[in-house]
Amino acid sequence: MPILPAVETPRPPTAPADDFLDPGLEPAPVPRGGIWTAGGWLTWVAGLVLMLSPLMGWYVGSNEGPTIAVIGWHTGVLGKLVLVLGAAVLALSALREFGIELPATLPESLVVIVLGAIATIFILIRLISIPEEFVPNDGRGVGIFVALVAAIGVIVGGLLRASEEL
Repeated sequence: MPILPAVETPRPPTAPADDFLDPGLEPAPVPRGGIWTAGGWLTWVAGLVLMLSPLMGWYVGSNEGPTIAVIGWHTGVLGKLVLVLGAAVLALSALREFGIELPATLPESLVVIVLGAIATIFILIRLISIPEEFVPNDGRGVGIFVALVAAIGVIVGGLLRASEEL
């Protein structure tokens, strides 16, 4: 059996690195957003605290006995809606992390700001107007102030996200 000589396949000439760059092309955009930016982090944390705040004491009081606390969940529909709004903020953050985004005509930062504003209004209503069934109370508990700070934090997080999107 005859031995065939080894055949080398021709290789293209090595081009300098400058030939690979096309001056007409722009660099790929850097992906923005996500949970690890300042706006994303603040939105996620404030949304989580807002969601958990109705489970904290919003009103405290004593009536010839031990001091009792009324959690936000028991203050009516507004307390329950605060929990739902916090869950909606967390859901928006989670959807963005999984690559699901809202349409371009409805920016996510605007939705977050609106959810935070609605939550702030609901909490301010409960801060000013105490329901009648909780009459023997000495004042407001720390939970309602935590909820207020968290709702304002959601608004600030939405504003930071809006500035990151620009």
